[in-house]
Parts: sequence; C-alpha cells; structure tokens
Amino acid sequence: MPYLIGTDEAGYGPNLGPLVISATAWHVPEGVQAHALYDLLADAVAPAPARVVDSEPPRVPIADSKRLYQQGKGLRHLERGLLASLASMGRHPSSWRELCSTLAPDALNQSDAIPWYAGYDCPLPVDDDPAACRHGAAHFARSLQTVGVRLIELRSRVVFEQPFNRLIDRHGNKSEILSHLTLELVADLCDALGNEPIAVICDKHGGRNRYHRLLADHFPQSLIEVYDEGRDLSLYRFGPPQRRVEVRFCTQAESYLPAALASMASKYLRELAMVALNDFWCRQVPGLTRTAGYPVDARRFKQAIASTQAALGIADHALWRMR
Repeated sequence: MPYLIGTDEAGYGPNLGPLVISATAWHVPEGVQAHALYDLLADAVAPAPARVVDSEPPRVPIADSKRLYQQGKGLRHLERGLLASLASMGRHPSSWRELCSTLAPDALNQSDAIPWYAGYDCPLPVDDDPAACRHGAAHFARSLQTVGVRLIELRSRVVFEQPFNRLIDRHGNKSEILSHLTLELVADLCDALGNEPIAVICDKHGGRNRYHRLLADHFPQSLIEVYDEGRDLSLYRFGPPQRRVEVRFCTQAESYLPAALASMASKYLRELAMVALNDFWCRQVPGLTRTAGYPVDARRFKQAIASTQAALGIADHALWRMR
C-alpha cells in the first residue's frame, strides 16, 4: 500500500505529566507493507540500541520506545532516531520549544499557562553527540531516497494535566480519550495524503476490541466495514477502491516501524516535559526526589509537595490526572 500510518502514545498510565500521542505517515513503493520496512531500511535503521553504537555506516535506532529508553540511562537512542527522522523531512529542531513547534504547535500555547512548563526550554540533542547525530541523519536520508521511501509527516498531540481532566469529564475514561485523539490524528493525516491506498497501524487502546463506532465518528462520510474484532487484532476497511483505507488495531503495534517512530516521538516529548515538571518542583521543595509520574511514586511526590502546592494556590485538577 503506498501510504503507511503508524500511531502510538506515551504517558497513558501516569498521574503526573502529559499524555502524548503521535502519528507518522510514510509513502512507500507499491507492494511494500509495514512489516517489510525494517528489512528495506536495514542499511540505515536498527531495531535495537545494541546494534547502533559506532556502527558504520551509521544506523539510527527506530524501535518501541520501551526498548530504547530506561529512566536514568539517558535519551540518546530516542533522540538519534527521532532527530534523524525529522531531518529527513528538512526539520532540524535545536531546542524543546522548537521540537514542540514542529510536532505539536498547540502545546506551546497551552504550556506557557502552566507554571512548571512556562518558559521551559533546553537545547537538543540532550544526550547524543551532535556530530554523530548529524552523521546518522544524513545516512538515513540517503537510504530512504535509495529505496524509494519517504517519511511524509510526524505529528503529536500533547495533552497536559488540566485538559486531560476535562477530557475525562467529557468521555468518562482514558481509553476513550486515547482512541478519539489517536483517530483525530489519523483523520487529519489521511486528509493530507494523496489519492492512493492507506494502511494504518495502531496499538490496542486499553484492551478495547471494538472500534467501529469510533471510526464512524472520525470518518463520517465512509461506510466502515468490520473484518475482525478479536483479542489480537481488530481490522476495518473503508473508502473507494483507488483510496482504500485499512485500519488495524493490534497487539505489539510498536514492532512495526511506523508505529515505533510514533512511540519514540511520544516518549521523547513526554520525558522532556517531565524534566520541566521535576525541575520546577525541585526548586520549590529542596531535597525532593524526582518522579516519572507513575501511580505509586506519583502519590509519594504529591504528598511531598502538598504544602508548597497549597501555598502556591495550585489546584489539584491542574496538577494531578484523575485517571
């Protein structure tokens, strides 16, 4: 299928920090499917970090963010693959704010109204060597061109704490939020693509197996055809023959390169946002231990900052995600 779209999120489970959802869109040669991209780009892309270090030609890591990042071990592998991918589209963000402007411009306007994100910035790359990053990016771009693959778009949606809580009030649960925001991104990308077939790969959302209603909401002009709705795969098709759209919700979608890159973009944006949150509260509360925002440790963190939070007049709904 000539167009491939992959989606993934970061921050679905935590109580602190944003939920980030990303989508990538690729144009590929006729007959190339998502599972074949790693083989097609084997000269330039590594699916695991162990195969990247000082390789020649320089291969960039593109894989599920959980394989590329562990807390406390740096962002090097995430940013080398993500920044190389952006460079292939002529985008060269040199700071967190430029990255947000590139991937999720609406996020900057929202962030400046939130104390721990307001005015925050940091130079990029954070942990990778800039020269090595540029070297890998140049080889990646050449390899894409050689095999006739183009990365067309990479977009993200950053949902900060208070907007997240408003969406919970509206939809009732975070699985519904994830599905709606993911399909908003997919629909926007589909609108921007040419008149060729499109294959979409998404991870399962909160264990949901049925997505027909959600697809009908976001593609209201189409008759959604259900082909499978099971534990491992939910499969739908719609649209005219010349622009047939196939949407797969499957387990381990991050094993496909388009979804893996979306996973990396989401994780990278979220981790840099968590740096901003931790920096702010550590300035307010000396000796405070930083947090990744996940439930058990988030409660510890919230208890430690409670008196300062009250003194600053920061309401819970602006800080704490209710689900």
